[in-house]
Amino acid sequence: MRAKVVYFALAAVLVVYFVLVGSRGVMLIQQGTAITVVFGAAVLVLPFIGAWFLYKTTKFARDANRLARELEAEGGLPVDELVRTPGGRIDRDSADAVFAKRRAETERTPGDWRSWFRLAVAYHDARDTPRARKAMQRAIALHKAGPVGAGPAGA
Repeated sequence: MRAKVVYFALAAVLVVYFVLVGSRGVMLIQQGTAITVVFGAAVLVLPFIGAWFLYKTTKFARDANRLARELEAEGGLPVDELVRTPGGRIDRDSADAVFAKRRAETERTPGDWRSWFRLAVAYHDARDTPRARKAMQRAIALHKAGPVGAGPAGA
């Protein structure tokens, strides 16, 4: 819950920033000189890029959470079997072992979004965020494509 509050607070701050930057771009364009119009147009592009990025990130998080709820309802969420240090950090060897198991599962059932979801979690636990995101995007795409007949797979 705390993560959601922080996310929405940061998103609100970004929206305010987009409005402020956009207003500066409009003010530059209103100056009417060639250089200020070009700079103003360039400044106006930034809020649109930021808004698009914020939209895509929010959509990704909502889709991933929807898959997590569905997998939880099926009883297929990955079981936390990771060894942790006394400080609570995940042991790297433990994360690598779980990752190998999840990768083998995904190789056996490459069309099942559930195995890709669990692989994304394993990538995240192994601190490989870019691959975790790609695996989750694959899980979302497979889920949207519809069932391939695999059914719920065990954790």
